[in-house]
Amino acid sequence: MASEIRDAFADEPALVAYVAAGDPDADATKEHVRALVRGGADVVELGLPFSEPIAEGPTIQAAIRRALDAGMTPERYLDLVRELDVDVPLVCMTYFNLIYQYGGERGVEPFVEAAADAGLSGLIVPDLPVDESDPLKRACDAHGLDLIFMVAPTTTDDRLDRMLDRATGFVYVQGRLGTTGARSDVSSQTHGSLDRLDGTDLPKAVGFGISERDHAREIVAGGADGIIVGSAFVDIIAEQENAVDRLEALARELKAGALDGASEVPEPEGK
Repeated sequence: MASEIRDAFADEPALVAYVAAGDPDADATKEHVRALVRGGADVVELGLPFSEPIAEGPTIQAAIRRALDAGMTPERYLDLVRELDVDVPLVCMTYFNLIYQYGGERGVEPFVEAAADAGLSGLIVPDLPVDESDPLKRACDAHGLDLIFMVAPTTTDDRLDRMLDRATGFVYVQGRLGTTGARSDVSSQTHGSLDRLDGTDLPKAVGFGISERDHAREIVAGGADGIIVGSAFVDIIAEQENAVDRLEALARELKAGALDGASEVPEPEGK
């Protein structure tokens, strides 16, 4: 299956940027996404707010609360996606309950169909066990969406194999245990997780904790094909002051760090 998301990793390390849709409102989200793309974001992970975001740390939980308080719903989310005029793939990050409830008795199919029609390119569903993912995987395949799985440091080899058998787009590598949130360093768990993925031809993007140019450099130099950054951007949105300019500047800095890291990766033997 052709993949706009996978293509975003083809020429250089990708910056995947997360924002919560509707934080602080839908119009602001559009401006924030455009700023991130101007700064170099290659993929935008647009969070569909859910009341129990178990994978998220305090920063993104607060963003989700602000978005829900402002009235964000799945229907308004899809309208927002339709109105975004950016030339990068958009990925929906949400939780399975919202996808399932949207379809009622028809299950996951209606949401996936609506997501594809609105212009989304993929889904990330952190609370969906791989062993229960077949219905969503079939719906995504039918409507041309990538289904992206999150690989944690604690993911067993058997579960990892099943994820890689179903995954498309890229592999979301959870760089450390715990929840999302900006950190001051790169976890040693990141390198071990990347080593376990040496055999896959899917791009590998690392998230959880990246907030600085040097983090991006270290992770890409260590073998990642891209970085995923959320809390560092959401912190700027929460502060509101000059958010658009600051988002663009931080995206540019992180993208530069990823490119720095790519320049440190040795050429494969024989080239």
